[in-house]
Amino acid sequence: MTNSKFNLQPEILEDDITKLIPLQESDFDELYKVASDPLIWEQHPMKDRYKSAVFKSFFDAAIDSKSSFLILDKKTNEIIGNTRFYDYNPEKSSVAIGFTFIARKFWGGLYNKSNKKLLIDYAFQSLDSVIFHIGADNIRSQKAVEKLGAVKINEMNVMNNGVDIPHFEYELKAGNYKL
Repeated sequence: MTNSKFNLQPEILEDDITKLIPLQESDFDELYKVASDPLIWEQHPMKDRYKSAVFKSFFDAAIDSKSSFLILDKKTNEIIGNTRFYDYNPEKSSVAIGFTFIARKFWGGLYNKSNKKLLIDYAFQSLDSVIFHIGADNIRSQKAVEKLGAVKINEMNVMNNGVDIPHFEYELKAGNYKL
């Protein structure tokens, strides 16, 4: 089911738990309040992303992608994180989901599951598979995508600030999706 018209940044995706809205330049300060917690990044390949200058580079890339979302708590409208689509491939009928982070007070509950479900359900309306690239040391995220039914299909290095960082590539096919 190839769809060359896949919209990487719909206006809003929401359920009873989270709401995803397109990221705007004006969101930097509030999103950085969430991102400035060093413990969010402890298993991430970019462990210093809690620093303002490092986060600014991440934020600018998210804005430039035109496929990034703020994650909001649906009940309070509190900004709890960020996520995005990337690597859209119409020929393979796939898109990647990633660059996701969530405030620690929302870990271990339904929030990450909710925002992933919103993005995956939206992608599977038009596409056949969703890709995840996860740092080789990020066990927490690897386990999370495996619970969804994703399968590790590749080991790769991702260049970041001139450094090759080992990553695993996971693929979730529509028929294997468990959420």
